[in-house]
Amino acid sequence: MGVEAGLSTTDCSPVVSHVGQSLDQIALEGDWTLRALTPGLERIRQALSRSRADTMWQLKGIRRLDSFGATLLWRAWGRRWPEALQVSAEHRQTIEFVANATARPLARPRRMHVLDPVAQLGVLLLGFVGHVRDMVALLGQLVLDCFHVLRHPGDTPLREISANLYKMGVRAMPVAALVGFLIGVVLSYLSALQLQAFGADIFIVNILGLGIIRELGPVLISILVAGRSGSAMTAQLGVMRVTEEIDALSAMGISRTLRLVLPKVIALSLAMPLLVMWTSSMALFGGMVSAWVQLDLSFAFFLDALSSAVPIANLYIGFAKGVVFGFLIALIACHFGLRVQPNTESLSANTTASVVASITVVILADAVFAIATRSIGVPL
Repeated sequence: MGVEAGLSTTDCSPVVSHVGQSLDQIALEGDWTLRALTPGLERIRQALSRSRADTMWQLKGIRRLDSFGATLLWRAWGRRWPEALQVSAEHRQTIEFVANATARPLARPRRMHVLDPVAQLGVLLLGFVGHVRDMVALLGQLVLDCFHVLRHPGDTPLREISANLYKMGVRAMPVAALVGFLIGVVLSYLSALQLQAFGADIFIVNILGLGIIRELGPVLISILVAGRSGSAMTAQLGVMRVTEEIDALSAMGISRTLRLVLPKVIALSLAMPLLVMWTSSMALFGGMVSAWVQLDLSFAFFLDALSSAVPIANLYIGFAKGVVFGFLIALIACHFGLRVQPNTESLSANTTASVVASITVVILADAVFAIATRSIGVPL
């Protein structure tokens, strides 16, 4: 007399047969895989739980056995081999693999040492030195590519430069205009509230002119470009690394820096001064609108006072910042893009690191500019 548990829809369904009055023998048949066991898993578990220590297990009828089925049997046996077992060598090997895996002790967490913070600081410093070394090497390769282009003008990647100019410059103009206009409105509004209290309404032109043209415009558009174009460049190079397109270029003898890095660096260095002028203009326009609404200052008066309140040297400083910031953003973005390993986790990590590093370097470079030009373009 026998009792069966399992699914009987197909011949491959897992079956548990209890043979004999005392249920001292259990025969397993069918496919003991995750796909076959899932529909009737609870019934299979209940049938296996009725076994005894002296039960005879017949596994000769099992057609296929995977790690899930082996784990199910191993747990039903109480994580030890039964005394009586008939199983093929192949299925025994699968069960042994599961048994050895579950028998491994968990690694104990390492205790914190007093010098662990020093070791972590050393790891960070070594990582920073590695980034600086790779970036200097990339910069040197770009210089060599520039000399190569000067000697062989036919190898100039004009199409790549033009395409990157369009993607990084033209397509960034709408969002740059919107952000610049809103920042100008907010800055003018807040400044007007303070200037009205002292009756110094006309000095809003000096505040907006110097603040936007010299500092806020270049930094604002640089942060925007670092998050928009910088991340796109890193992701593009990272995807090319994952799909082995960069390796294919090297195999064909094509310089990856000449075709991939140099166009991006040149394009962003050319586009950034124009974006700085565009964003600063829209921010000044937003400031003019806010000053006209709050302080009743006409557009003609604002423009006339702007030319005398802000020396032309501030415009040159803004353009110079745009060139330097664009060059740094493109260089950092390409550096992290080339460091991507062929996996998605490395792609996301390097894209994030690219944006953070670009914004940090832009702020540091702006501080250097502020110190170097502290006596230029500032009316006494």
